[in-house]
Order: sequence, then structure tokens, then C-alpha cells
Amino acid sequence: MKTKKWMKVSLLVVLLWVSQAGTVNAYVGEYAKTVELKDGAVPLTAAAGKEVEENEKAVVDYSNTSDGYVMVNYTAETDKRLKVQVTGPSATYTYDIKAKNWVTFPLSDGDGSYKVTVYENVDGSKYATVLAASFQVKLSSELAPFLRPNQYVDYSEATKTVAKAEELTGDVQGTLEKVEKIYSFVVGHLTYDTQKASTVKSGYLPALDSVLTSKKGICFDYAALMAGMLRSQGIPCKLVVGYAGTAYHAWISVWTEESGWLDDVIYFDGETWHRMDPTFASANSSNAAIMEYIGDGSNYTAKYQY
Repeated sequence: MKTKKWMKVSLLVVLLWVSQAGTVNAYVGEYAKTVELKDGAVPLTAAAGKEVEENEKAVVDYSNTSDGYVMVNYTAETDKRLKVQVTGPSATYTYDIKAKNWVTFPLSDGDGSYKVTVYENVDGSKYATVLAASFQVKLSSELAPFLRPNQYVDYSEATKTVAKAEELTGDVQGTLEKVEKIYSFVVGHLTYDTQKASTVKSGYLPALDSVLTSKKGICFDYAALMAGMLRSQGIPCKLVVGYAGTAYHAWISVWTEESGWLDDVIYFDGETWHRMDPTFASANSSNAAIMEYIGDGSNYTAKYQY
């Protein structure tokens, strides 16, 4: 039998467009929460209130830029559609938000100048600026944005998900071995939900504990669950969005101390390297044609990372 040497997990998902609860008054005395990890603790997100831009409708808290994130809260009452744009040195990320909730966004474009703009819908597809904040970012580590929870990967309140990740990796030492444990669990635990895939609406965000409990989900659920589990155990990973062929998709890239970001290969089966995709592997029982396609890195083009 051939031994598989795991090098990276890549998770292909259909891209579908969680916030941490809080209020403006929570600035005073609010400190970062921590999640206990086997190798220490990674601070979760908190609106510290030290550096903010605010008006009567919204707040942008950029107190924690060195930790790789910024937080936004639309504090006014509204039934209008709301968006946030995070513009970094080389890319602009656009998100949907809801009022009265703190939402965390990663500063995944690295060091440099950023601008965060809050918009509200005024008519049809037209939006007006509510608030904008500009600031400089110097990350404490390039890994910082890919360890903490954010709107796409919110493990901050997902206690069951964090507990399962700890259970799976509790007796494992190496990073790649932990990745393999979590990868194998996600592939074996979840079943692809075709009905949900055909009816899900734009703006959907997965609740990790619900995905874990239901044992089924769409591609985005697979990705978010796996990313949340890995990050909760102190393993940096990116939720990468781009194209698989001509289809808009996303996958996960994992960082290890030995090799840095592992972006191209996952495991060696004794003859060749393969790109492994948990969603496809789970739904297609590792069909040879599927494996050949996702094993070809030229089929993938990265566009965003969360």
C-alpha cells in the first residue's frame, strides 16, 4: 500500500456571499477573548475602541490592524441593504453586512495603506457612502489575518467546532498530521447538500456548529468548517477565492513552519502529487477524473484570500 505524505489541503467551494455581537458602548472595558489551544492561545477579535472613525450611523474600529483585522458596526436602524469595502494596497474586497452587529474583516492584503468604506443602498443598484476610514497597516506577522475569525470563517462562538478540532488533534504533534486529521474528518463527516445548493441565496454565511451538527452542507460550508477548525488549533490557513477553470470557487491553503504557504501540492501517493479537494473527494468518492482535474494546478487561478 502506498503511503500518503500530506503536504497541503485545498478545498474547492462554490463562492457565496458572521459577525461578533457587540455595541458601541462595549468599547469601554472590552478586551480580546481567547480560545484555549493545545500550543497556546490565539486572541479572537474585539472592538477595542482605541482607534475609530464614527458618526451617527456607523463605526469603523481599526484598533487591531497589527493583528490583521478591522471591525465595522452599522449602528443605526435601517432596512436598507448595506455593504463594506476594504481596499488594501493591491485589492478591494466587498462584503454584505447587517445593521447592529460587529463584523470582522481580515486585512489580507498585507502591510500598507487601507481604506474601509461603509455604504447603504439608496436606489436600485446605487449606494451612498455612510462612513470611510483610512489608516496604515503594519502586521505583527503575515499570518495574523489567517488565524483569527472573520465574516467568512467565524469560529468565535462555535464551541462545538473548536471542541471537535481539539479532540481530533489532541494526541497529534505535527502540523501536517493535524491537517490530515481535520481534512479526513470533514471529508468523511459531511455529505453534499444538493437541495441547499440549488436554493441558497446570495449573502449566505455558514454557522460552523450548525454545519457540524447537520453533517451536510454546500461547498462553502465544507471550506468554512475546515478553516475554522484549523485556525482554532493555531494553524494559519487562507480561504482563497478564484477560479477553477471558468467556475468561481474557493479553496484552502495551509501554512507550516517547515515549508511556509503550501499552495500547489497536497499529498504524494507514491507516484505523483495530487491537489485534494474535500468537497469533490467527499461528493465523488475520489473519482479518478475528478482527481485528475483538481490535481492540475493550472486549472486554478487565485483572486482573493480571506
